[in-house]
Amino acid sequence: MSRRPLDTTQALPAIAPPPAVSLVGLCMALFKVRIGFAITLSALGGAVLAAGQWLPVIDTLVLAIAVLLASSGAGAFNHYYDRDIDAVMGRTRGRPFVNGLMSARVGWPALFFGLIVGGAGLATWRFNLATGLFTAAGALTYAIVYTMCLKRRTDWNIVIGGAAGSWAVLAGAAAAGDFGSAAVLWLALVLFLWTPSHFWSLAIALADDYRRAKVPMLPVTRGVGVAVRWNLVNTLMLAACTLALATVVNTPLLWLGALVGSGWLLWTTLKMVEDPVRARAMTAFKASLIQLGALLAGLFTTFMVPG
Repeated sequence: MSRRPLDTTQALPAIAPPPAVSLVGLCMALFKVRIGFAITLSALGGAVLAAGQWLPVIDTLVLAIAVLLASSGAGAFNHYYDRDIDAVMGRTRGRPFVNGLMSARVGWPALFFGLIVGGAGLATWRFNLATGLFTAAGALTYAIVYTMCLKRRTDWNIVIGGAAGSWAVLAGAAAAGDFGSAAVLWLALVLFLWTPSHFWSLAIALADDYRRAKVPMLPVTRGVGVAVRWNLVNTLMLAACTLALATVVNTPLLWLGALVGSGWLLWTTLKMVEDPVRARAMTAFKASLIQLGALLAGLFTTFMVPG
């Protein structure tokens, strides 16, 4: 795909020499392990909902490893493919393919897509074909649909890219044998809506970065004022779907996680609408992490605490 020239009118300082990091630190950065961990927890959430209980320990571990492998491959490919725009964004200039820790050799994509295939293959071998296909779909949505096809072309990029988390939920549910239940589908919809609320807040905070790199995030294409209003609309839908999930499952711990997390996210989003400055946008960004974490914590503990 052809790439548009980058905006260098707002030049940043020269990229610092690569720091000395451990192999673990390098892998954490390269494979976007924190994002992979969130995707993995979402898959486990789908499995718990579908089964009505935790899967056996070995199945839980294999599912987690399979999803994490696939998401790691997708995350690393994103680093590789986006190294040109990462170099002109303050937040991403320390990534391995930008700061010199890794050179952009032509063989890397094969390795990264190999991880996706490996994760999907492991899921298929241990569980069933549907689990493997959903695992692959999540990783490929991020690596190909979002990174290669949408990110540089449309401000719908992160909306459609949000399906990556939904596929993970379905992968977990398929591993438990039922990916069509109402609770599973509500959680998949929650993950789909969570992604725009999460990343639009970040894009509002870092609008200058995305503008410099000519990435058409919503605050760049429509302006910050429009972006915060659409973010509020999306967050309201996210909160509604979260409460719908709580209604279907209907346990005190899940209600607690849903209400606390969604309430805090709505409050911080409203404050960002009132005054869309960087600090408030970052608070809303962090609140989205709390919202998802509280929901999944409520879900997981529901099936750990005797009724």
